Amino acid sequence: MDEPINASGEMVSAKEAAKILGIKLDTLYAYVSRGLVRSVSGEGKKARLYLRSDLDRLRARSEAHRGHAPVAAGALRWGEPVLDSAITGIDEGGPIYRGLPAVRLAVDGVPFESVAELLWTGALPAEAPEWPAPPRALALELRAFSGLLPAGCAPVGVMAALVPLLAQGDQARFGAATGAELERARRLIRYLAASFALPRAPRRASEALAAPSIAAAVCLALDLPRRAAVREAIDRALVLSADHELNASAFAARVAGSAGCDVYTCVQAALAVVQGPEHGGACDRMEALLQETGRPERAAATVRDRARRGEALPGFNHRLYPRGDPRGPPLIAAAEALAPRAPGVRTMAALVVAMRELGHAGPSVDAGLVALASALGLPAGSAVGLFALGRSAGWIAHALEQRAAGYMLRPRARYVGPPART
Repeated sequence: MDEPINASGEMVSAKEAAKILGIKLDTLYAYVSRGLVRSVSGEGKKARLYLRSDLDRLRARSEAHRGHAPVAAGALRWGEPVLDSAITGIDEGGPIYRGLPAVRLAVDGVPFESVAELLWTGALPAEAPEWPAPPRALALELRAFSGLLPAGCAPVGVMAALVPLLAQGDQARFGAATGAELERARRLIRYLAASFALPRAPRRASEALAAPSIAAAVCLALDLPRRAAVREAIDRALVLSADHELNASAFAARVAGSAGCDVYTCVQAALAVVQGPEHGGACDRMEALLQETGRPERAAATVRDRARRGEALPGFNHRLYPRGDPRGPPLIAAAEALAPRAPGVRTMAALVVAMRELGHAGPSVDAGLVALASALGLPAGSAVGLFALGRSAGWIAHALEQRAAGYMLRPRARYVGPPART
């Protein structure tokens, strides 16, 4: 039996909503995940109800604008996909890298390097690849570069400043063949991992550059415990961050790639975008929420206070995952395994419980990264730094795929300003 429509008529059931729009239930759920239709939990029921005004507006827009224009316009606002890609798909189980579920890869302990190669080439290596370390002389340049950084510079800011410098030192970066580009990509990611050391301990950068893996490089750069469990947790974070289809930073990398930019410039464009508060800033807001809450006993009050003020909590209710972001729980589990008594880890667990009791979806990858950073005692900004390091593999994959497509991304604008004057 269908869920009842509430007495006011402003909220309708899923079946009624689908009937109003003339779509299937799966399409309705997709509209909700993209923010086109709002839904709330039905009172006393698990079923959700849908806002009638959203449905009427969406139906009117669809009827008034038949053809390609509304599809393209909607695609720029969490709408229908309009760009073909063989890199990453998304379903309720999380991202799927070249046909392989990202969560399964992460939980099974597949190293980040293997996942990066999978995204770039379409083939998962049978054994963990060994990425060669850059020449030792270049590590000295990193130490000199660190002297130019302001005190307290965040990891993503360091990366954004470092990449153009690396580009200027690579005179062969233009028009390189695919094999040379992949070697350049491996080297670039090594530098990004080593850059975690630059703001506080630049001497560790050279050791990090020569580390046997990217996860080991991060551990050395941040002076983390030399334990296999710590490296495995870092690897898990990087794998789960590696790609997420056409998010804002990946699209920026594709735009740069479509213009023929080199790998450094494509990553630089993505790093510029990921620093926006609506993208990578989600980790920063989650860190602030954790600090605001203070201790586990305050979690329920924090959630209630935010709800009373009509403020959304960061780190929950990812728009692509109505039932919860599958990438968040494995990271929180890793944090709890490493440091179950750490204040930040305990407070995050309490926030998850408080949000669940109000019927919200589970923690996102941002909450998971912040929990892991708390377990490891990392400084502020480290969570989004780990996110950017992992996502660099996806940025490079998108840039190379778009460049191979052979056309430039140049959408048109629908002019709505005043008419031309003579």
